[in-house]
Amino acid sequence: MAEGNTDRPPARRPGGRSARVRAQILAATAELVARDGIAGFRYEEVAEFAGVHKTSVYRNWPDREELVVEALLRYAEDLASVADTGDIHRDLVDFLEALAGGLDTPFGRTLEQAVQPARQGPTVQALTRILDQRVAAMQRRVDTAVERGELPPVDSSFLGEMISGPVHLIVNRGMRTFTRADAERIVGVVLAGLRATAAHV
Repeated sequence: MAEGNTDRPPARRPGGRSARVRAQILAATAELVARDGIAGFRYEEVAEFAGVHKTSVYRNWPDREELVVEALLRYAEDLASVADTGDIHRDLVDFLEALAGGLDTPFGRTLEQAVQPARQGPTVQALTRILDQRVAAMQRRVDTAVERGELPPVDSSFLGEMISGPVHLIVNRGMRTFTRADAERIVGVVLAGLRATAAHV
């Protein structure tokens, strides 16, 4: 018989029904974790919430924690983005506004709480990676601004802490809603201080 692919099943392609089912399961998992937190997440609910058969969940993710980790990383990709419009002030204000919006959700609160316990497991490591990605994106944007002359030389990590710290404080206290005006003031004060300090060095 001539060699060919006739005797072999077709290779699994990333598209099609299988990919749709996986996407439904990951989306359902992210929603359940956002709603109930990691501790309250029930593996058994995923299939019903996703509208798929239980075997689809168990076959793709025999391990509960692997499912949670993959869903969180996929769900949180947009948290790590920082726009580059060429206007560093505007980009940082947009970033802070998005950060505040993200923190003020069940998922955001889960993210904040999960990285605080001393225990280290795959889920906590995944959440830490999300935060690391967000910090790295911020640092890249600030470094680009320095290269273009938008900002004087600055420790991008320090600048990120200076502007994001007040957001965490306001949102986590829950005393009032974080607004774009708050973001504008924070970025304005930090960048003005940065430029004034650099001028005197």
